[in-house]
Amino acid sequence: MTRVTHSVHMSAGSVLPSDLDEAVHRCLVAGFDGTTTFPDTLKRLVDRGLGGVILFTRNVRDAEQVRELTDALRAIRPDLLVGIDNEGGGIGHLVGAGAPEVPGSYALGVADDPALTARCADALAGHLATLGITASYAPVADLQHLPRNPIVRTRSFGAEPDLASRHLRAWITATEARGIASCAKHFPGHGGTDTDSHHGIAVDPRPYDELLTDLEPFRAAVAAGVPMLMSAHVVFPALDANRPATLSRRILGDLLRHDLGFDGVLVTDALEMKAIADRYGEAAGARIALAAGADQVIVAVPELEVTLACRDAVLDALRSDVLAEDRVREAAGRVQRLAERYATSAATVAEWDADAGLEAARRAVRSGGVPPAVRGAHVVDLFPPPHPALNWGGEDLLTEVRALDPTAVGTAVAGEPADPAALVDGILRRARPLVVATCDAGLHSWQARLRDALLARRPDAIRVDTGLPEGGDLCAYGRGRANLRAVAEALVGT
Repeated sequence: MTRVTHSVHMSAGSVLPSDLDEAVHRCLVAGFDGTTTFPDTLKRLVDRGLGGVILFTRNVRDAEQVRELTDALRAIRPDLLVGIDNEGGGIGHLVGAGAPEVPGSYALGVADDPALTARCADALAGHLATLGITASYAPVADLQHLPRNPIVRTRSFGAEPDLASRHLRAWITATEARGIASCAKHFPGHGGTDTDSHHGIAVDPRPYDELLTDLEPFRAAVAAGVPMLMSAHVVFPALDANRPATLSRRILGDLLRHDLGFDGVLVTDALEMKAIADRYGEAAGARIALAAGADQVIVAVPELEVTLACRDAVLDALRSDVLAEDRVREAAGRVQRLAERYATSAATVAEWDADAGLEAARRAVRSGGVPPAVRGAHVVDLFPPPHPALNWGGEDLLTEVRALDPTAVGTAVAGEPADPAALVDGILRRARPLVVATCDAGLHSWQARLRDALLARRPDAIRVDTGLPEGGDLCAYGRGRANLRAVAEALVGT
């Protein structure tokens, strides 16, 4: 490709060499608005060496459109990495583009068949290849420890390091075989917190010896050749009492690079998450993260002014010698090697196993003795509204039950209702078998109150858990469409 050369004038009049300016841009991953076109500001960033873009639901209309979008981006710069969060289950942004229906990682851990996990990962990666997306910010390597952890949960393969490790190896190997870059996250683990770092500072107070367990899945990922790791915006006082992992030289440098021997690309979680933005600001976060040992920083919001502010903070830090030039060149070199290996999208893509996801979801469903068939039921599906940073494709259990049993009726409730008592009275007016499904009711007290009010008057109701198990008659271990279809089959008896 033709290389554009230029100098960069800093605010104080200093000039950086064009190759150093390009190195700075390689260290950035930007979100943006647009499905068929994209802003001129993004074009200029890509032209100056932007390392990658991250797509979200806002960038997705259908498969043909996504492929046209990724082709247009690479027409500006062929070595641009195009990434997306693609974990499967209820976490994904490609529903409109026909993403394969696979359960989330926890269900795969419950089924505990690494070959089946590999088939599911292969399906997701194959689909990405058809769209021209070459980096998948998955799989989750966190262990799900705390019952009140609000963010990991069914995104994890489970709580046991050996279990998580064998499924991580299967996932990474299958993704690599498709020529897609995988990314194990969130180092060194987000499963021991009771705060979602999207919303505030998360702290894992466990002693050093207990934290070592959480490192085992990441060690397995590194041994499997994972090309990327993502850092956690979590403070670990036993490792570094002052800074979250994303900004900690001790954690990113001493622990990850030296102890675990990882030499791939270390990318941060999104800098606009409140754990970073509220305490440090995105721009300072970008500078500190790169100085601490990160290679790329993600700015996922579509407002490119935030990306530009992060870029300018890094350029200013170089000009004033606050940030070492060698550190930026080292980071950019890793990104360049990643791009040389993965940035070119596949010309042809072999078919994948479209049935793997539903097979895995079926094998994950656990029953406590539900009758063989419950037809004509009133299905009450209670679940939280979509997470602001994670896609929800609109799935609900009622729709999946009705697809199998058109005589079923029901109520899907996404978020706390305005008049719970009226809702309960309306549901109980119907003389039908009753199914009450909840999703992490222990975290969302309105669900527990509604469930208990229904069960008090209808103790014969069948309870379904669509998140982690909470004493229900059936548990799906996830809310992806495949999970909900599998538990619907168990209810209806098909």
